[in-house]
Amino acid sequence: MGRVRTSLVKRTARRLMELFPSEVSADFEENKRLVSERVYLRSKKLRNQIAGYLTHLVKIREKKLQTPQAEVSETEDLEQS
Repeated sequence: MGRVRTSLVKRTARRLMELFPSEVSADFEENKRLVSERVYLRSKKLRNQIAGYLTHLVKIREKKLQTPQAEVSETEDLEQS
C-alpha cells in the first residue's frame, strides 16, 4: 500500500493549483521552487510532499485532458474506414 497524504498537504496543493494554475507544472523541481516561493514552510519534507502532490495532480489533469481526445480520434478513424 502507498503512503497517506495529510489533509494539509492536499489542501495546500489544491489551493496552489487554484491560485497559480499557469505556474504549476508536471516537473517536481519546478513545483518545489513554486512551493518555496509561495508558501511559508519551515520543513523541507513538507515542501517536498506538497510539490510531489502538485506534480501528481498535474499528471492526472493532463491524462484526463488527453483521454477524451484519444477516444474522439479513434471514433473518427472508425467512421472514415
